[in-house]
Amino acid sequence: MSRPAPISMVRMMRHAGVKAEVMTEESLILVVDDDSRLRSLLQRFLADNGFRVTTADSAEQARDRLRFLQPELIVLDVMMPGESGLSLTQSLKAEQPTIPIILLTAAGDPEDRIAGFEAGADDYLPKPFDPRELVLRIRAMLRRAVPVAHAIEIPTGPVQLGPLVFDAARGELRGPAGSIRLTGGEAALLTTMAARAHEVLSRDEIASALGTDESSERAIDVQMTRLRRKIEQDPRDPRFLHTVRGRGYVLKPGT
Repeated sequence: MSRPAPISMVRMMRHAGVKAEVMTEESLILVVDDDSRLRSLLQRFLADNGFRVTTADSAEQARDRLRFLQPELIVLDVMMPGESGLSLTQSLKAEQPTIPIILLTAAGDPEDRIAGFEAGADDYLPKPFDPRELVLRIRAMLRRAVPVAHAIEIPTGPVQLGPLVFDAARGELRGPAGSIRLTGGEAALLTTMAARAHEVLSRDEIASALGTDESSERAIDVQMTRLRRKIEQDPRDPRFLHTVRGRGYVLKPGT
């Protein structure tokens, strides 16, 4: 079971000095920890630093969250009642090998760290920790997790999506009110679809172009849903990003 958040950690989160640079992406982070106090503090601190955050108090609740959400990264406590963080890490990595996972634990022994990495964790942070360090580690990991740019075909010129214009070379989406935030994954997905506009792409083709797990169809569907919310006036009745039943997706730019 997780130990209560140390007073030193609580103070660091409340008085963290100069806040780290806010991200331009609203990446979704899932925080899994049975310590309600630490969960709340991390949720607030990460949100203050530009992230969208959802939380879970157990491995079971985390699985429920993942049925409907596709976070860019998971922050996961090792020592929880029921299924441990190590077991959950192994299971998630078997299903989604590319999802970044940072393990948190009060056990700082080298053997514990080795066990975490052997389970598939991408990083390991012993408690107590400075929350600013967690933010920096998350940002660094998200940068590494963005699909490799050279693997994605870049469309020539701007892509018109009604009142919005997408500059694929810069990964920027702009509208009358200014820039619209895209995560790295969303920008890569829109670039892939725009490069082959008016062509139906299967989920496997999209996953292959993005360099992600080709078996993760649900992940592609979730990304499409989130992208529609940013480029469509009515995501339930899209003008530009269409589902072609039984085949995949097609982007149809236009004014």
